[in-house]
Amino acid sequence: MNMIEPVLPYLGPVGLILLALLAGVVSPGPSFVQVARIAVSRSRADGLAAAAGMGLGALVFAALALAGLHALLTAVPGLYVALKVLGGLYLLWIAFNIWRGAHQPLEMGTADGQSAKHTVWQSFRLGLVTQLSNPKCAVVYGSVFAALLPAQFPLAAGLLVLAGVVVMETGWYAVVAVVLSSAAPRAAYLRSKALVDRTAAGVMGLLGLRLVATANAV
Repeated sequence: MNMIEPVLPYLGPVGLILLALLAGVVSPGPSFVQVARIAVSRSRADGLAAAAGMGLGALVFAALALAGLHALLTAVPGLYVALKVLGGLYLLWIAFNIWRGAHQPLEMGTADGQSAKHTVWQSFRLGLVTQLSNPKCAVVYGSVFAALLPAQFPLAAGLLVLAGVVVMETGWYAVVAVVLSSAAPRAAYLRSKALVDRTAAGVMGLLGLRLVATANAV
């Protein structure tokens, strides 16, 4: 009880921060496209692994925001420009690889489980890097924390925010993975793999081009 009492006065700000972040979490973007494609083209386990990667990436941004990320990006505008360019180039690279493999047959998991284990780890890594490559996350987390974080914020309350971020991000993308890895979406994907892959590649490519083109925008 002694550990909980100091946090009670800060439950309001914690709730407001998580609520403000929730809108950004559920809005479509490169993270959603990546998890959706992994879930429907590989397996439910891969989709959940990608969701876990997204949650870890969000945790990194939230921790940096608590440490003063917004102030750093404001003080060093060139850093934000670099983040946007690098993030955009990474999304373009993802788009190129998805497009290039659009007509390749889907590789199903092997019985020995070794291939499946490899793809699950790869899916986790893709989720993590996709999340970290999105500079929008850095700005959203930094801005929300700067606007809503009280001047005095105990460590326990900060840890509560971080835990909420992980649960919220991972939970949302886990729902996406479970829904899209079910039989009907997966069957539809198998029937139209080239079209779906090229649509996903187009979305990723446009998001990447937008990041690069607006790198110098305020």
